[in-house]
Amino acid sequence: MPMLIITLLAVFLIAWLAGQPLLQRLHRRRLRAQPFPAPWRTILRRRVPLVARLPADVQRQLKQHIQVFIAEKTFIGCGGQPITDEVRVTIAAQACLLLLNRPDHYFPYLRQILVYPGSFVVPRGQTDGMGIVHHGHAVLAGESWEQGQVVLSWQDVLAGAATQDDGHNVVIHEFAHQLDQEAGGANGAPLLANPRDYRRWTQVFNFEYQALQMCVERGEESLLDAYGATSPAEFFAVATEVFFKRSSDMERHHRALYEELAVFYRVNPACW
Repeated sequence: MPMLIITLLAVFLIAWLAGQPLLQRLHRRRLRAQPFPAPWRTILRRRVPLVARLPADVQRQLKQHIQVFIAEKTFIGCGGQPITDEVRVTIAAQACLLLLNRPDHYFPYLRQILVYPGSFVVPRGQTDGMGIVHHGHAVLAGESWEQGQVVLSWQDVLAGAATQDDGHNVVIHEFAHQLDQEAGGANGAPLLANPRDYRRWTQVFNFEYQALQMCVERGEESLLDAYGATSPAEFFAVATEVFFKRSSDMERHHRALYEELAVFYRVNPACW
């Protein structure tokens, strides 16, 4: 009898686990079918002007993603920052740009978004040539953690959303890191739809990454921020910012890079 009970419990557990993805998809479908709240529309118009430029079908899809994102992710205020619908919708709208045409992909490893009023300080350790670790601090506008958290400065969130053509957006940057981290440690090579695509991805990104490093070394101007030259992971995040914020310029000056990102993100923002 005990063995029978254990077997039945195991069967029920397996059936429950197998049913979770289906239940999740059904729940998300119900969320996407709900009317988008009128107050949220007002927030988008005031805080995220990029949304108004999107084609009607893309706007509709983005709003559906926002509804699911806000329902599933936990927002936590830090340093006295209140969490309101304005905070949730403004952040979700920018993060969900990266999810367009990705059915049921909502940053699966992300659990929490921590929001500070402004730049925040984090401890940093640096090892010198003698192997000695020096402890210090860094002032940041955003950070993506592999433990399922993104940390953002609300001040920088607003600045990135308000300006459409500067190539900088802290939300897009940090959530690009989240996509990169789904493949393991962030290395500038996120999960691609087809494994055969990695060869071209690597060729294009290595060429552009090295070109940016050379620009930085020579003190030359570049469409891509110099911070992207610090590591392949930062290059991918910086390139993603430019892809969404200065898409026409990227298509014109970095066509191969633009095309790789257009395939990965499944959108063509230069046409928006």
